[in-house]
Amino acid sequence: MTATIATGSNEQAKAASPENTIHMELKNGTVTIELFPDLAPKHVERIKELTREGFYDGIVFHRVISGFMAQTGDPTGTGTGGSDKPDLPAEFSDYNFSRGVIGMARTIDVNSANSQFFICFDDCSFLNGQYTIWGRVISGMENVDKIAVGEPPANPDKIIKMTVAADE
Repeated sequence: MTATIATGSNEQAKAASPENTIHMELKNGTVTIELFPDLAPKHVERIKELTREGFYDGIVFHRVISGFMAQTGDPTGTGTGGSDKPDLPAEFSDYNFSRGVIGMARTIDVNSANSQFFICFDDCSFLNGQYTIWGRVISGMENVDKIAVGEPPANPDKIIKMTVAADE
């Protein structure tokens, strides 16, 4: 299976069911994410659970590497934090880490994903089979491209609000 990324039309943005679509508001606009419950059911459930709790609202992108990825999901903004929920077992697949694909961050322990995730700016196929993929950007990738770069960025961008489309 290979990933493709939508160009941003409304038709493509509505491709996934509302229950498996996330809207992430950034300062430059909305990012629409299609969830992959068939690839990573436990991770998709966690992302939706945390989103519905408002966990991601206001969290910064603490690690943003040009040409690689933008990482977020740590309430401390340091890259060392997570939610108070238990870590998740890996759900690796053969889906390709291409532009716009979203994976769960973890420690060296493959079963340590919790709340942090990253969005690939470009092809990241060297990550294939090492991180759980739970979704992909289907519109608004131009807004992801504008996230401030740095480890950490001097003035980090944040998720203004994240919602499950079915709840809107």
